[in-house]
Amino acid sequence: MTVQQLQSFVRSAIKLKQPDKQVAAYLRKVTLTERLDASTEEDLQAEGAGPQTVEALNALRTASQSLPAAAQPAPPPPPPKPNPPPEEEEQKRVIREATQYALNYTRNLPDFLCTQVTRRYVDPSGKEFWGQADVFTARVAYVNHQEDYKLVLVNDRMVSGDRSIHSLGGATSSGEFGSMMAELFDPRSDADFHWERWATLRGRRQHVYAYRVLKSRSQWHVVYQNTQDVVPGYHGEVFIDHDNLTVSRIVLIADLPEDFPIKAAQTTLDYDLAEISGRQFILPLRAVIRMRETKYMVKNEVEFRLYRKFTAEASITFETPDALPEDKTKEGPPK
Repeated sequence: MTVQQLQSFVRSAIKLKQPDKQVAAYLRKVTLTERLDASTEEDLQAEGAGPQTVEALNALRTASQSLPAAAQPAPPPPPPKPNPPPEEEEQKRVIREATQYALNYTRNLPDFLCTQVTRRYVDPSGKEFWGQADVFTARVAYVNHQEDYKLVLVNDRMVSGDRSIHSLGGATSSGEFGSMMAELFDPRSDADFHWERWATLRGRRQHVYAYRVLKSRSQWHVVYQNTQDVVPGYHGEVFIDHDNLTVSRIVLIADLPEDFPIKAAQTTLDYDLAEISGRQFILPLRAVIRMRETKYMVKNEVEFRLYRKFTAEASITFETPDALPEDKTKEGPPK
């Protein structure tokens, strides 16, 4: 066994909390091919090796003194060079094309139905210890460029009557089908965009732009318990697909006034391809809404599924599906 293999074995045994006696018994059967020095033995003892293990290491050190010195581990490879940003003119072109796409987005959508599943979590401690509060399912009808949300299930129980999702109380959201995107790119918002970095989202290369919208230009409402309503400025990031210059993700972070009960509010909305009547459209995939009131935190994980064309006879069978897997974002373009 090389010294490096010996170190790996002992560290693994410490991590797995294997019995000191058992580890020492194994080491007494080991023959080293390199010289074990005192500093390596001391390091392993400091990391948690037990007294019997240290005794066995000491015996190995004595027995290996005539052997050649241990080979030094190869240095880690240098980090890859970051991909350079696009030229300034290209950065401006990407924003121009994405703006035109965003402003025309809803005009190109058909009338459709889909299922929206919202899982709501709370954390009174403010330490990311989430407990699920409830899960509700709504039918979303998008007709004549207007969104209509009808509550169908709450905790897998059917809801009678024509109830809005906002009747549940607590944190809810709407506007994912175009209004959020349109307001960000609307010239009246006068968003200040600047190119930030490359990223990879669902395997596709993305331009990531940071932006800021001033309060005086904002159209985003944050409502507290249906009694207080503010229109804050906001900032965040927008992901733009490198190949087709469509919007893939929007992150909005509110710049809330100090005297407002909600101290933090953030929305992340993802878009992806979905099929309606045999045609592909870029539509909302998921959203995550987070808010904090002092320590008390809430988080909504929203999924959009079962897209289909809207007709007078159209219907959807509702059920609560399993949650979508977490979507990892990587920095830099895919290799």
